[in-house]
Amino acid sequence: MGSFGLDNENVGTDVYFSLGLKQSGKGAMKIPPRVLSPLSSLLERSVQSNEMHMEATEIKEVTIFHGLRAPPLSIRQYIDRVFKYSGCSPSCFVVAKIYVDRYLQSTQVHLTSFNVHRLLITSVMLAAKFIDDAFFNNAYYAKVGGVSTAELNRLEMKFLFTIDFRLQVSIDTFKKYCSQLEKEDAVHQIERSIQACGVKEDEIVISSSQRMIT
Repeated sequence: MGSFGLDNENVGTDVYFSLGLKQSGKGAMKIPPRVLSPLSSLLERSVQSNEMHMEATEIKEVTIFHGLRAPPLSIRQYIDRVFKYSGCSPSCFVVAKIYVDRYLQSTQVHLTSFNVHRLLITSVMLAAKFIDDAFFNNAYYAKVGGVSTAELNRLEMKFLFTIDFRLQVSIDTFKKYCSQLEKEDAVHQIERSIQACGVKEDEIVISSSQRMIT
């Protein structure tokens, strides 16, 4: 199930290869798939945008997913860690993003540096359980995510009830998210090239429509 129908020739095979969802060769899965980069970028943009808005409007939110302080690991570092130790398929990270969006849409909660890490480990764990052929128990994912087993158990149940146990993801939805991530990856690569060339940010304008922010 971990392939998530990636053998279907009509479902954006080129996009899947581009994001590293279809990897070949011995030891290929040990290499972080490209999808982790645009996923991290999307989440970081969303967090930055939300926190600026919340600060300006003095919005305060506290949920079971909120920590007392932001974890020391960046979103990218955390995602890399989860991939390295969870053993889940790259497709899990696309499905996890879909799950996180469903949670946010159901609660109207904003994604911030205080809740993004817990939402990530919970959604990745659920994705692994739902689409991968093999997965670990909650105690193992808790260690990977840096929370206690008891806390992750609570997070899992809260997440499931919030999204009404809607774990099924259609191929069309999966393909849509892959396309969004590929576009974000293109924008991210452009920005990295600009930074490498030493071009100032105010010397180039990147259309907001190019940035797929949830």
